[in-house]
Amino acid sequence: MKKSFIESDFPIKEVSAESLREKNIRHGHISTLHIWWARRPLASSRASIYAALTPEPKDEEERLKRAQFISNLSKWENSLNKNLIERARKEILEANNGKPPKVLDPFAGGGAIPLEALRLGCETYASDLNPVAVLILKCTLEYPQKYGKKKVKGALIGEKEINPLLEDVSKWGQWVLEEAKKEIGRFYPSDPDGSIPVGYIWARTVKCGNPSCGAEIPLVRQTWLAKKDKKKIAYRIIPKGNRIEFEIKEGNEIDFDPETGTISRAKVICPCCGSGLSDKEVRKQFQQAKAGQRMVAVVLHHAKRQGKIYRLATEKDLEIFKEAEKYLEKKRQKLLKEWEIAPVPDEPIDPNSVKPRSMWLYGITKWGDLFNSRQKLALITFTEKVSQAHKKMMEQGYDKEYVKAVVSYLAFAIDRQADYNSTLCIWAVSGEFIAHTFGRQALPMIWDYFELSPWSEATGDWNSAMEWILRVMEHFSAVSRECATVTQCSATSLPYPDNYFDAVVTDPPYYDNVNYAELSDFFYVWLKRAIGDLHSDLFSTPMVPKTEEIVSNPVRHGNDKKAKQFFEDMITKSFKEIYRVLNSEGIACIVFAHKSTEAWETIINALLNSGLYLTASWPVHTEMKARLTAKETASLASSIYMVCRKRTENKTAYFNEIKPQIEAKIKEKLDQFWNEGIAGADFFISAIGPAMEVFGNYESVEKLSGEKVSAKELLELIRKTVSEYALTKILKNPQLSGIDEETRFYLLWRWTYNGVKVHFDDARKLAQAVGIEISEEWGNGFIRKEKEFISVLEARERGKNFLEKGKFESMVDVLHACLLLWEQNKRKTIAEVLEETGNLNNSAFWQVAQAISEVLPEGDKEKQMLQGFLYGRESYCKMEMKIDKSQKTLFEEG
Repeated sequence: MKKSFIESDFPIKEVSAESLREKNIRHGHISTLHIWWARRPLASSRASIYAALTPEPKDEEERLKRAQFISNLSKWENSLNKNLIERARKEILEANNGKPPKVLDPFAGGGAIPLEALRLGCETYASDLNPVAVLILKCTLEYPQKYGKKKVKGALIGEKEINPLLEDVSKWGQWVLEEAKKEIGRFYPSDPDGSIPVGYIWARTVKCGNPSCGAEIPLVRQTWLAKKDKKKIAYRIIPKGNRIEFEIKEGNEIDFDPETGTISRAKVICPCCGSGLSDKEVRKQFQQAKAGQRMVAVVLHHAKRQGKIYRLATEKDLEIFKEAEKYLEKKRQKLLKEWEIAPVPDEPIDPNSVKPRSMWLYGITKWGDLFNSRQKLALITFTEKVSQAHKKMMEQGYDKEYVKAVVSYLAFAIDRQADYNSTLCIWAVSGEFIAHTFGRQALPMIWDYFELSPWSEATGDWNSAMEWILRVMEHFSAVSRECATVTQCSATSLPYPDNYFDAVVTDPPYYDNVNYAELSDFFYVWLKRAIGDLHSDLFSTPMVPKTEEIVSNPVRHGNDKKAKQFFEDMITKSFKEIYRVLNSEGIACIVFAHKSTEAWETIINALLNSGLYLTASWPVHTEMKARLTAKETASLASSIYMVCRKRTENKTAYFNEIKPQIEAKIKEKLDQFWNEGIAGADFFISAIGPAMEVFGNYESVEKLSGEKVSAKELLELIRKTVSEYALTKILKNPQLSGIDEETRFYLLWRWTYNGVKVHFDDARKLAQAVGIEISEEWGNGFIRKEKEFISVLEARERGKNFLEKGKFESMVDVLHACLLLWEQNKRKTIAEVLEETGNLNNSAFWQVAQAISEVLPEGDKEKQMLQGFLYGRESYCKMEMKIDKSQKTLFEEG
């Protein structure tokens, strides 16, 4: 069997850089068509498909040239570069006997992987169980290619290429906007001076629990309206008896702290009387429908003035909102008769969900509850107008299937409005724009929200939604003239014959990371109302199908153990299907990213049981560091691209015989990954692939007793091998014998996780790899347990008590004591500690101190302390020579 390029090499560093850069690209990018969670970057998708479908290089010169070509091919600005794309297509054809290879993505989701397969000239197949995903795939891989380009001839212009789909989506999108504005535009009036409302800032309210007060408390996190270097505007909360009023202040007038609001973590302080409400009391008011809301401010802009304008909400603003509420009820009754479905989504938010379930704590139990009355009115009006646009096009003689395509994009504009106009949107004060509902893969409760004007001619409005959609449609139309085959089906039961595909490239669900079905219900309910009758095959179920969704959901399955087993069973079935439909010479590339070894256990077991084995694996950075460091818990920056083939031999091996091969393979690949800049948690995960390249060669790996070696045992070997390798690299010393286990653990932790919390089980496994039992360490050492999470304390967090005990059992204890003494400027005492513990001239101790200093990020306080401490190394030696030890106790300073 001929090896492919990706099985011998892959330009990790260059493709990672392009994948990260792509996160900042917007216009024309696939991410701007419709929200989909955890899409793979186009850069890494394009690069990996090309590398999987072309042969390995003949020599070093060719390897370098092809690696450079892949690097150029992965750049966003080259995504429509005719010369590069044509060369890639030609080379793929040549490698596949002149025929376009058949490529499948059975977990196609948002469509990044199949879009790149289509771009590279492959016969592309994309499927997903989720109906929202399938519609996204049709609008990405089918409609633009089928309807997006036509050549027309004219006497004066000669031959010209037009995009009728683009023109009609634009034309009818404008028609929908104008018709909606005619009907409900009066509910978003301009100010007398011509200022146009961008939107309205609201605060949810609860009643003060103090009987003598009873104030209606606006729930606000902070009171900034604009927070830029040269523009600062905030509103002050003014208690007047048991009433609350506001005033807006700018610049130097802000003599209060706008960072201080009335609520934090669902706990409330009344500005009028100072009484507090617990989180339980707050939730109770919401659940009993006693909570309310209050319009605080209006954000506007003016054609003749630069920037946004802010004013307090008036009685007139509130009257207009109440008029919109009344009109909503009339319209709701009218549409109920016409649609035979509740116009405002009354479907329940799934109580078995993980991420959106927190809404139930605040009495938000239906999807329609996520919108205020005027938002509901806007959304059902746009939905009605899209339906009317469909009717008009059909009356004008448009082709039925073509009309379906046009209105599908208009329905996506409704989804964009829902995303930008719910009560879970906030006003982003640092940039003065609306932050949409799905800023992350969850639906968190928002106290003070932003309501958008759909025709503000500013952030997030209908025109903006249409512009994003049109730009990405234009890109899709230029990718290929061929359509992909898009199918709704489960990856556990693919509708294709055996040995059908030349390649399967896919990005399966990441264990428990994203609950796609539950989150996409948010859009499903609106799509069902807008175009459900046109896509009856996709929108026939009450909600997005969930029972077959391959995700580890302990709420749905009863507990963690059952959820893990369900995921493993289902992902195994899907990998077996990949094996079945892949031809004997075929290649599979499976992308997986998860920080927990528990998730990796399931993937390893699934691969071993499917008949697929790894021939190569590559860690590719796909997440921005800013996003990762903003989190309190550990996250990965890399996705692992696992290259697989069908196992054709049924061999058995003994674990003790192949262990040296596994360790050698891990170390060989780790050398490369280290040089590529892979670090921390990613480094541990990146070693799984190389180990599996040896382990997965065998149908069964057994102990001498005949018992099968489990994925768990393989992962233990990987952790131990990586830990030792990483420590020797970090310390720049192959000899670790002089460093105790606790110190090794501390150094590894700082390198891997630094200051974040880590789930207990993963922390335990890291500790186990260096030979310590984590449960014996917390309480009196540097390890702290909080519920199911473990954190490691830096010097200052250990504090005065630790120093006063004067009992330092490990090298890291000594180091922390020295850092605390250094901060107190007790240089002589540092010398005493170092002398008494035998570390004054211990090179291993100083190597550890230097290594920790180097692994900590810039700006870290312990790093600064270490740098200061290390700078004074020579002075401690000189001081020790002058100290009369008999006259000093350990913590006296001379």
